[in-house]
Amino acid sequence: MIRSLSIIAFISCLSFTIRAQDVPASDAKEWTLQECVKIALDNNLNVRRSVYNMEGFKVGLFQSKMAFLPTVNAGGSYGQNYGRALNPVTNGFINRNTDNINVQANSSLTLFNGLRLQNSFRQSQRDYMASEQDLEKAKNDVIINVVTLYVNVIFNQELYDNARYQLNSSQQQLERIKKQVAVGGLPKADELNQEAQVATNEVNLINQENALNLSLLQLKQAMQLPGSTPMRVEVPELQAEDLIIEDSPDQVYDIALQSMPEIKSATLKVESAVLGLKASKGSLYPRLSLNGSAASNYSSASDVPLTTIVGTAPTTDPVGTANVGGTFYPVFGLQPVTQVVSEGYGRRDQLQDNLFKQVNLSLSIPIFNGWQSRSSVQRAAINHEIASINEQQTKNTLRQTIETAYNDALAASKSYTASLKQVNAREEAYRMAKQRFELGGLSYFEYQISENDLFQSKSDLARAKYNFVFKKKILDFYQGKPIDY
Repeated sequence: MIRSLSIIAFISCLSFTIRAQDVPASDAKEWTLQECVKIALDNNLNVRRSVYNMEGFKVGLFQSKMAFLPTVNAGGSYGQNYGRALNPVTNGFINRNTDNINVQANSSLTLFNGLRLQNSFRQSQRDYMASEQDLEKAKNDVIINVVTLYVNVIFNQELYDNARYQLNSSQQQLERIKKQVAVGGLPKADELNQEAQVATNEVNLINQENALNLSLLQLKQAMQLPGSTPMRVEVPELQAEDLIIEDSPDQVYDIALQSMPEIKSATLKVESAVLGLKASKGSLYPRLSLNGSAASNYSSASDVPLTTIVGTAPTTDPVGTANVGGTFYPVFGLQPVTQVVSEGYGRRDQLQDNLFKQVNLSLSIPIFNGWQSRSSVQRAAINHEIASINEQQTKNTLRQTIETAYNDALAASKSYTASLKQVNAREEAYRMAKQRFELGGLSYFEYQISENDLFQSKSDLARAKYNFVFKKKILDFYQGKPIDY
């Protein structure tokens, strides 16, 4: 008997300590479902990863758009030659140290390559749009997870309140039994049995506290908040119309096919695979391109005074003789008269005078390249089949999820209606049993059974109610309705 009373006292102290430390403080911030979802979306790493993944596809889309423009490249070189070398300007050999400068630029524009650029651009568009839907899917996953945990907290909060009410009721009953035992109205055994029942209810309260604290911790972790953050959740008031399922699973599924981002993403990925197949087939066609280039050079070997011919003048020395009537007369010729234009043939003048330009059309016909093009087409065809399978699997998963949620919601609705009737009956039975027990017309064990039945029926009612609420919210979510209370 002393050992039993010691255990009861220890459990009572433990229960008081846990309630004081773990149960959400009344002055803690009360979080609504919308606030929990917003914080979770802002902090979730999968959502942030999806954002950057979308940005990567955006870069790819811009790159595929720029592929329609011509390519332009430029380059240059500078070097010094020592000893005998070729003058790049005159193509003559020289034997001196020289400085050389070469500059060039080239450009190429693809005119036709089997529509590969066009299909690649359309494929990049689909990939980017699919990444946007993947981002929405990541957000939806976070929302569903937060709603699940939020409802779980509310459910455990109701069970905790129910357990606390049962403990208070049993403690009050213990006080009445003690008074009756003291005056000889009841045997001592009833008091001891009631003390054991109080201890049992305290243990049950502790278990419900642990479940409530764990569900709060899981909700905080989903929101990426520290576990020490004080938190209370807003408990919604359910109306009678909230327990009505208006649409059939087929109707919900038809709406979900048009609104769910995972379906849109899967469809866009199939379209992307089709365009990828078309783009890969472009490598089997000839390629026509327009090319242009320009180049020039400078050599210090040609950097000498630049002269030009301004006229002619007779030579000072005869270039021969002429026999006229037996007499030889000297013959003078003409020689060019030059004028110095500049003291040196500098870099600017040489680069301008040596400028070379070229424009051409280039046609490339693929004949055999190690089966690379054919293999690329085959891989693209396989990717298209895989994307089609993934699309169908996504649709099947969505249908199964909706059908399961609908059946669960329907069953929970029926369970809630039955549990509600059961609680009403149990409350009336408990009220009558309590009166009879206090008047001595009912045994302790019969009274205790009535109390336990009432507690169990209330727990079943809470479980059915919040299970239905969650499943119905899932059905609303798949119809594009906002999740709120």
